[in-house]
Amino acid sequence: MKYFIIAGEPSGDLHGSNLILNLFEADPAADIVCWGGDLMSKAGGRLIKHYRETAFMGVWEVMVNMRKVRRNFAECRRQIDRMMPDVVILIDYPGFNLRMARYAKKKGIRVYYYISPKFWAWREGRVKLLKRYVDRLYIIFPFEVEFFRKHGYTAHFLGNPLIDQVEAWRRKTPEHGRLMESLGLDERPVILLMAGSRLQEIEKVLPVMVRVASSFPEYQFVVAGMDHLPASLYEGIIGSNPVRVISDRAYDLLSVAEAALVTSGTATLEAALFGVPQVVCYRTSGLTFTLGRFFLKVRFISLVNLIMGREAVTELIQEELNSERLSGELGKIISTGERHTAVKRDYEELRQMLGGEGASARIASDMVTQLKQGSMNT
Repeated sequence: MKYFIIAGEPSGDLHGSNLILNLFEADPAADIVCWGGDLMSKAGGRLIKHYRETAFMGVWEVMVNMRKVRRNFAECRRQIDRMMPDVVILIDYPGFNLRMARYAKKKGIRVYYYISPKFWAWREGRVKLLKRYVDRLYIIFPFEVEFFRKHGYTAHFLGNPLIDQVEAWRRKTPEHGRLMESLGLDERPVILLMAGSRLQEIEKVLPVMVRVASSFPEYQFVVAGMDHLPASLYEGIIGSNPVRVISDRAYDLLSVAEAALVTSGTATLEAALFGVPQVVCYRTSGLTFTLGRFFLKVRFISLVNLIMGREAVTELIQEELNSERLSGELGKIISTGERHTAVKRDYEELRQMLGGEGASARIASDMVTQLKQGSMNT
């Protein structure tokens, strides 16, 4: 069968690559064309558009590049017309993908959506577009089942593919001593600072994180740096604080960390899957925070707490995020802290809720089964 897959950012490229590998397992004769990235191409998809040419984030950037955005829509429509795939598979990236869902559906092509946009957080009304144009929705968080059921739409939860990614990494990770040596770390336990990947969030959150280091001299504090950001950014924020930066080795650092301070995002779930107790940190501009409180419809900001439906990990937001409070909460989750064991126990429950390993394989198998059934019924 013929598959046309669209991913528009690095995370979609990662999940799309795992999906492609498993689609070939379930359908060895698969013909897979994709908009995505290097990982999807390496997995065997025929890459016809790289996400570097399509990833415009934010209202202003989209407006400035509107002519190119329109050309991308037109190009994608032409390619779908030329291929006439059995299915168009959309991965997150709602601004582009919801429009392509509408187009493919009107052409009589089946549409599957893999990794739903976070409609439960904001712009809930767009669920009606999924109901109208998407034949099958695959979600990666268990609480989304009830959210979509409330809207009269059946979503399918077959596990979270991040578990596969983390477990594959852990299986190839060297033993603790060798890993610490390869990272250039000494024998002291590690506190990991995961301040995010965007310049604005790092500038808001990392200064508070690094000020905590002097209160824990028996630990070594390490920032999980990002290669795409200049070293001078981290150096300017860290100053004379006893903190190191190691870039592009976040999973290795999670493998050796005793505890972590984590900016809200996917990293909160990654830390949990590595079994690292964490404090979740978030700070933004006053205007953005005020607008967020008005539009967002969620109780928590971390994926760990959203999935569990309660505060399993502490969240420090805006004014609550200060060095005194953060130091106190960190003291509770290190190995001698009062909450260390409880947080790890909650992580085990979280892992069970996410369905264990094999999500990408289960989703690919279900897609192929549904497509074959559809072919037999037409």
